[in-house]
Amino acid sequence: MPWTQEATPFAASSDRVFWGTVGLATLFLVGITVVMIVFVLRYARRRHPRAAQIEGHTLLELLWTVIPLALFLVIFYFGWTSYETTRHPPRDAMVVQVTARQWKWGFTYPNGAHTAVLCVPVNRPVKLDVVSLDVIHGFYIPAFRLKVDAVPTLTNSTWFQATRLGTYDIQCTVICGVQHSTMTSQVQVVPEAAFKAWYFGPEGTPPPGAQPLPAAVPDPPGLAVLRSKGCLDCHSLDGTAMVGPTLKGVFGRREQVLAGDRTRLRVLDAAGLRQAIQEPDQAHLEGYPPVMPPGGLDAAELDQVLAYLKTLK
Repeated sequence: MPWTQEATPFAASSDRVFWGTVGLATLFLVGITVVMIVFVLRYARRRHPRAAQIEGHTLLELLWTVIPLALFLVIFYFGWTSYETTRHPPRDAMVVQVTARQWKWGFTYPNGAHTAVLCVPVNRPVKLDVVSLDVIHGFYIPAFRLKVDAVPTLTNSTWFQATRLGTYDIQCTVICGVQHSTMTSQVQVVPEAAFKAWYFGPEGTPPPGAQPLPAAVPDPPGLAVLRSKGCLDCHSLDGTAMVGPTLKGVFGRREQVLAGDRTRLRVLDAAGLRQAIQEPDQAHLEGYPPVMPPGGLDAAELDQVLAYLKTLK
């Protein structure tokens, strides 16, 4: 089971706090249940048909206040010290930028390389700077007991040092949209020599453990423009709802367009799409935020995109 693996020193300390809390909670559950049953039997109505006033007991009240407070402070101390450790990476930690967006993870390394899986060397500290490009996501590596929120406009940091070679799951712990369950990735912990061979090797070399890529098929010019401009980060090609409307079947579709404070039904023909792409702040589809930057395509690129959109039926 992924949650039973311990691939970092943090995992053991986190587990101690977790199981210690579970043990105390179980002890109190059993103890309170036993006392409750004893009181129900001992003070049943058939034994005491007439109720008697029971006075307070100062020592007992002090004990049931002080003991839970002391246990809470002990749990807080170990939980806080474990958390604080993850907030202060070593000075020699390698910094990796983690970017979250609906619905995928991206990892950028100091040498400029970008991967869809996190590749790290074993026994070396790695600092993660985590940010989101759209909504709140939760970056979670169960085997590392590592969890940090990915928040728009805010960079949250944490770090780890993997001590075991292998591949470990990455999950999103925040319900972030209709494809939340598919927002997964992996950490590949590899030997130091293998990591250095990739990190300092020729540009475009796949990270260690990655599957070889199939032969590349050139994209149509319009699709190439959409990829290069980052349009597919917010728009899908297969009908899937994302931050922006899907591009599948968009050409010639009738949609409610919001212009200013007025909404009207409009055919998204070449003229309508040109305006939506060039002037998104003037008119945009109802139900979607006007967040697309205006003027991102020149005339030639726009023609290529429109020609491609006609093919997406």
